[in-house]
Amino acid sequence: MKLGVIIAAAGQSKRLGHNKVLMELGEKVVLFYSLEQFIKVPSLSQLVIVVRAQDELEVRELLEREGYNIPIIQIVVGGKERQDSVYVGLKALDMCDIVAIHDGARPFISYELIDRLIDEAIKYGAVIPASPVKETIKVVKEGYVESTLPREFLWSVQTPQVFRYKLILNAYEEAFRDEFYGTDDASLVERLGYKVRVVPGEYTNLKITTREDLEIAQRYIKLLNL
Repeated sequence: MKLGVIIAAAGQSKRLGHNKVLMELGEKVVLFYSLEQFIKVPSLSQLVIVVRAQDELEVRELLEREGYNIPIIQIVVGGKERQDSVYVGLKALDMCDIVAIHDGARPFISYELIDRLIDEAIKYGAVIPASPVKETIKVVKEGYVESTLPREFLWSVQTPQVFRYKLILNAYEEAFRDEFYGTDDASLVERLGYKVRVVPGEYTNLKITTREDLEIAQRYIKLLNL
């Protein structure tokens, strides 16, 4: 079984003013935390990092400096939206069996969760990590509550999302043919009528979006002994 990995690192990071995956977190940049976990996977055959054009040189220099300039790692320039960027990454992969798509701004993914997701994807074809929502969720319009959603059915979805290669590639091709943009990779598979399996994620699998997230991540460094 050959594993391909796409790390989406081409976000605009408007709220932080700099590409968040290239910000220092502890002793390394955010991107390298998840990169290190995927590199450990024995079945890894190719890893594609999708970056913004203006960040390409910096990423290459960082990989060189940290000793990650290895043949299985490829850097490609992404598109305008995340979906465009992941599609570029999918097309950059050679034929593989399973693809894991991960947000580079989620530094604390564990090897154990990656391993479990790969096993589930081999069995079911499409799998995502998610955690039950703790808070009450309300639909708000123009400053007023319209409805309260039943919390027992709500899960907060994370990455990596893992799929059979042919399935996710077909889902992306169909989406672009129909000019459909989803909110995550699994939504493109769902619209084809394919069932997506959900496995428990990790509450520490934080996505860094705001400066507050970055401060929380600094505390996680100590909590997780990273």
